Amino acid sequence: MKVRDMSVLVAVIVVIMMLVIPLPGWLLDILILVNITLSLIVILVSMNTTEVLQFSVFPTLILLLTLFRLALNVSTTRAILSEGHAGGVVDTFGSFVIGDNPLVGFVVFIILVIINFLVITKGSERVSEVAARFSLDAMPGKQMAIDADLNAGLVSEKEARERREKVEREADFHGSMDGASKFVKGDAIAGIIIVIINIVFGIIIGMMQMGMPIAEAVTTFTRLTVGDGLVSQIPALLVSTATGIVVTRSSGLGNLGTQVTGQLTQYPKLLFIAAATIFLIGVVTPINFLLTTTLAGLLAISGYILLRQSNEPEIADVEEDVQAESSAMRSPENVVNLLNMDPIEFEFGYALIPLADANQGGDLLDRIVMIRRQLAIELGIVIPVVRIRDNIQLNPNEYRLKVKGNVVASDELLLDHYLAMAPGIDDDEIEGIDTKEPAFDLPAKWISEELKDEAELSGYTVVDPPSVVSTHITEVIKNYAHILLGRQETKQLIDHLKESYPILVDEVTPEPLAIGDIQKVLAKLLRENISIRNLPIIFETLADFSKLTNDTELLGEYVRQALSAQITKQYTNDDLSLKVITVSGKVEKLIAENIKQTEHGNYLSLDPESQQLIIKTIHEEVEKLTIQEETAIILCSPAIRMYLKQLLDRFLPQVVVLSYNELEPNVQVQSVGVVNVA
Repeated sequence: MKVRDMSVLVAVIVVIMMLVIPLPGWLLDILILVNITLSLIVILVSMNTTEVLQFSVFPTLILLLTLFRLALNVSTTRAILSEGHAGGVVDTFGSFVIGDNPLVGFVVFIILVIINFLVITKGSERVSEVAARFSLDAMPGKQMAIDADLNAGLVSEKEARERREKVEREADFHGSMDGASKFVKGDAIAGIIIVIINIVFGIIIGMMQMGMPIAEAVTTFTRLTVGDGLVSQIPALLVSTATGIVVTRSSGLGNLGTQVTGQLTQYPKLLFIAAATIFLIGVVTPINFLLTTTLAGLLAISGYILLRQSNEPEIADVEEDVQAESSAMRSPENVVNLLNMDPIEFEFGYALIPLADANQGGDLLDRIVMIRRQLAIELGIVIPVVRIRDNIQLNPNEYRLKVKGNVVASDELLLDHYLAMAPGIDDDEIEGIDTKEPAFDLPAKWISEELKDEAELSGYTVVDPPSVVSTHITEVIKNYAHILLGRQETKQLIDHLKESYPILVDEVTPEPLAIGDIQKVLAKLLRENISIRNLPIIFETLADFSKLTNDTELLGEYVRQALSAQITKQYTNDDLSLKVITVSGKVEKLIAENIKQTEHGNYLSLDPESQQLIIKTIHEEVEKLTIQEETAIILCSPAIRMYLKQLLDRFLPQVVVLSYNELEPNVQVQSVGVVNVA
């Protein structure tokens, strides 16, 4: 254990022992001076902190200092009542304040106690209560603001996490200060009671046990009581003042001295008004004219000096800003920053600003937070921060989504309308602006708010504009998830997996598979809308088959087969039935015979005529299923699945291609079409 840690532990134990063990006078003198020194350090630190968390130990420190001060009170009280003496420090403080008049000294001491208890301690307690309440009430709003900045791309994940921790720590601090202020109040009350005990019982003990005359007993024990009270109340007053300083200050750019002098003197002209007022007081009242004139002159001179200083730096600051801006424009870093590209950008015209403006009721930022969480669960990847910005070059109601700098989707929104999608047959009585639902390209209408209830009664699905755009964003990100998953993102997933499965990860990477190879396998799965959340199974499969081949396409097929339970659940109904289009043996044989194997991988080398015939047949079967509102799924053997999907990607990318090995044995497969060639 470190020396610092040991010193604090020993100090706490010593304080507890002071409550029961009598201490000699010389040791009491040392401990009293230590108490005063610690209190001075506390108030100086509180004045020089710029934010409350820089002195986060303060609530606990208040408890320890209060316990130390009360232990000293007990020790000095024991010495005063038993010996009629409590060390040189107590006696010196009492003699210095009382002088020749015990009554005046006692009154001064009572005033000091009243100031500490009624003014500083009560005020600090009230401010602590209010600060704790407001801090806790504002905590959800602050966290939402951090999430909004994160989604807008203004802060990174690390910065957002640090800011959330800071908000939580500030709330904890103010809550602790609310409780700690009760210690300060209790300490002040205990000080008053101890003073009464010392005087009353001191006089009684002095007269009855020590044989003192009443005048001597009153003088002696009043002096010792006042001295004891001062050496405890002065540190208590310092700590109470420090408590008030900490809880009444907001975070700033400088310490208390900088803020006080800077803000009091930020209006130099007001010093001239104050100088004139003081001068008039000396003229029209009997107050010493020389004194008021001197003070007014000092104020006027100070105002003149500050006024000159406030004008001169202004020009210098402007010149420095211009020079700094010019240097920044010429610096190579300024050009390099222009090369940065956001993974996902959402731009919108000025009419759609209410979507993202929380002051106007916009909740797009909160929706994007939920989208990122939803996709993390569904796809198993962390979607990058979505950069949101307005673009005056777009039409007022237009928005567009960019992925790595390329526009991948765009549409228009009418914020004062609702999007109504018909269940099948349009109702001509529902008037609206014909359009397409952007996410799924379904026929729809923009209808006014007055027609919303009527459209819902007619069977329309009515959606508000924020839901339309958030759904569109979700589907676009799903479709481009394989592009968003790069090597850096893959490394983060691997590091996260390694925390729980270190041996499994070490067996796969960096040998035999590099991060780039793993990224290709994961991107292949995402491209076909297969979640990669179950990384342990994926890595188990890669560990088994990467020793046999390093072809990432083949490894991806092995992983798909290992994820058969997941794929089955994704495409089957609750009754485990699946309607599919099967591939004839003739087509399978045709494709298998035209697979070319090279050292750089395998590929399908099929003549154009056969390709067109297969695609045409599949297109016809898919259209039949589309009319029946069924998902188009083609089922084939594992040997050709990869090559058939590659063939269809250019013409029918939305068609799902599965192999028999990717379905669980208990699935009831129903063939509703066959891919065949004449």
